[in-house]
Amino acid sequence: MGRSKHVLTHWDPEDEVFWQREGRFTARRNLVLSVFSEHVGFSVWSLWSVLVLFMSPDIGFTFTPSEKFLLVVVPTLVGALLRLPYSAAVARFGGRNWTVFASAVLLVPAGLATYFVQRPQTPLWVFLLIGALAGVGGGNFASSMTNITAFYPQRHQGWALGINAGGGNLGVAVVQLLGLLVITTAGDSHPSYVAAVYLPLIVLVSLGAALRMDNLPALPREPGALREAARHRHTWWISLLYIGTFGSFIGYGFAFGLVLQSEFGASALQAASYTFLGPLLGSLSRPVGGKLADRWGGARVTFVNFVAMAAGTAGLLAASVTGSFPWFVAAFTVLFVLGGIGNGSTYKMIPAVHTREAERAISSGEDAAAAFARSRRLSGALIGIAGAVGALGGVAINLAFRTAYGSSGSGTVAFAVFLGYYAVCLAVTWAVYLRRREEPAVTGVEPVRPKTAGRV
Repeated sequence: MGRSKHVLTHWDPEDEVFWQREGRFTARRNLVLSVFSEHVGFSVWSLWSVLVLFMSPDIGFTFTPSEKFLLVVVPTLVGALLRLPYSAAVARFGGRNWTVFASAVLLVPAGLATYFVQRPQTPLWVFLLIGALAGVGGGNFASSMTNITAFYPQRHQGWALGINAGGGNLGVAVVQLLGLLVITTAGDSHPSYVAAVYLPLIVLVSLGAALRMDNLPALPREPGALREAARHRHTWWISLLYIGTFGSFIGYGFAFGLVLQSEFGASALQAASYTFLGPLLGSLSRPVGGKLADRWGGARVTFVNFVAMAAGTAGLLAASVTGSFPWFVAAFTVLFVLGGIGNGSTYKMIPAVHTREAERAISSGEDAAAAFARSRRLSGALIGIAGAVGALGGVAINLAFRTAYGSSGSGTVAFAVFLGYYAVCLAVTWAVYLRRREEPAVTGVEPVRPKTAGRV
């Protein structure tokens, strides 16, 4: 397979001979580097969820709990808003080129955080600005997922997207483990150590992407792809479900430490001792969700998962009312795991929806290459939209916590709202994707590809 400046001259993952001979090895290499890049991006994005645990009066910070929740809301919001342009950037600039840029730019928020977090007299607005810049790490998810989707045939996309996203999501747990390591070894007065660790890692991942990743042959860029996807009903149904899964994962991940401090008066060490566990297990469970969806269908796995998330939230609500710290932590951890599984299964539904539509178009006489190329473009656009909307769910969760703890000192009202939302997601999954049997690719029964389909 020839290359010219890292641009592949031919790429056809649906061709089984090509895939077995060389395609899968190239895809795997790009997947490994993509995971590394996305992992560091997630770590920088969630950096402030750890730094706020250090920002106590003992080292000169006088921020209120509401102001600290605001410090974790801002990067979540910016990361969500950047996901749409980041997903489009892959087609415009190439997956390798954009990964190099998206990784290298993380030096700015990481470097500023390292410097200013050592200066407690710095006003809140400066920290909010630095937190907003950290949001660029959240945009990495959309470009990474869009790029990796194109490297894998549809039958392997659930697994590949699960590995890519799960490895990236691990960044939330790793940065929190790093915070715990700093507290236990150097004390809770050195938050700059947490941010400084990522400076050499950012350089390393940028060089790795530059030297070893590939740009796929450019697909025709159609500025209307996002608009077309936005008019598609499944875009908004899946986005609503992704709010419930990824919104929960990232919202809880950013807020967990502050929730423990606000709900139970936990110290920085106590909070950091528990905050990493949920994101860690949730990240590891995401590929499991993708694999289960490959086997049983994204909609079926997503439906069962929302049943479990509703039950877990009911347990969390009971633990909050009774003031049981062990049950509270246990219920939160279960929700992280379920959120990870749901992330994988919901994302599997995206290519399945558009692949099924391509099959129908081919059966009606449309050219196979054009039908599947359109399927890939719309899947990429839907990934961008769903990723952005899902991350906005994390913003909503943190705002709900900020309001609940600011008004009553308890998160009970917020947990009740989350329970109601999971009930809505259950109803949508059943009504749109399980009751309607005419969409077998979504529910798990793979359609037979017509012989006229040819190769994509």
